[in-house]
Amino acid sequence: MKQENSAVEIVSNFLAASMAPDPVKAATFMAADVVITFTGKRVMPDAHHITAFNKDRYAWVKKSIGQYDWMDKGDHTVVYSNGTLYGEWPDGRVFAGNRYLDRYEVRDGKITRMDVWNDSAEWILVPEISQG
Repeated sequence: MKQENSAVEIVSNFLAASMAPDPVKAATFMAADVVITFTGKRVMPDAHHITAFNKDRYAWVKKSIGQYDWMDKGDHTVVYSNGTLYGEWPDGRVFAGNRYLDRYEVRDGKITRMDVWNDSAEWILVPEISQG
């Protein structure tokens, strides 16, 4: 399997595990020294912290994955995943269509960097914009 395809497969498998949620399995796709940064410059040390963060922010959340794009950077592969989030806020309101973009760096078969952006903060602050 080519490096590009294996990097996309690693990210895809990570996302499947993290949405289960199974942070133990998700962590197997990440390097021990992974750098994870969520919106708002929230730095997290590992997959367990991602699950905890999502548990505080949402009653539950899943990704409707749109597509993966990748590029070879020589010593690593950059993989982008985009699509939308759907789920339920802690107060019971359901949501869908919440855009996300994730950027991953995959090196030697492990995710070494993960950057996450989505519309959740704006939708929490101004719920009306999620209805347009």
